Amino acid sequence: MKRRTLLQTLAVIGVFPLIPACWRTPVIGEAASPIIPLKKSRKEWRELLSPKPYQILFEEATERPESSNLVYEDRAGTFICAACYLPLFESTHKYESWTGWPSFTQPIAGHVATKIDFSMIWPRTEYHCMRCGGHQGHVFSDGPPPRGERWCNNGFALKFVPKEEPLPALRN
Repeated sequence: MKRRTLLQTLAVIGVFPLIPACWRTPVIGEAASPIIPLKKSRKEWRELLSPKPYQILFEEATERPESSNLVYEDRAGTFICAACYLPLFESTHKYESWTGWPSFTQPIAGHVATKIDFSMIWPRTEYHCMRCGGHQGHVFSDGPPPRGERWCNNGFALKFVPKEEPLPALRN
């Protein structure tokens, strides 16, 4: 057996006990959330979104670093889901992580749900929009104080609404 195959096998065996944790888990604050999940088919979302946001949100793709203008967005406002327009992050929680993706210290409570992602073999925490289920990004434990979290988001999965503009109505 090749060394790489052996290491991959050991990694899979090591995380096997964590498989029940793969199921969607709520983020703190979700229980109080009045968010009602949308029941749209993938076909309906594909008709509403351009190809890049659709691939990221509903096929769990990842954009190239620095491919979104939102990486450098520093105005006051709200970052909303590009699919259903649910507000996900306030600009006061955005920071420059130097990763090439928009990064936040925390989401709006109850507006995202998490699950364990094994696509890179080592488990990571993936998060999705609570309303449409669209994949947003991953949360890491290397963020700034006080929470130490880095909510690393795909820019094409978000839209930015400046503070002086009204938030758009939620998409149905």
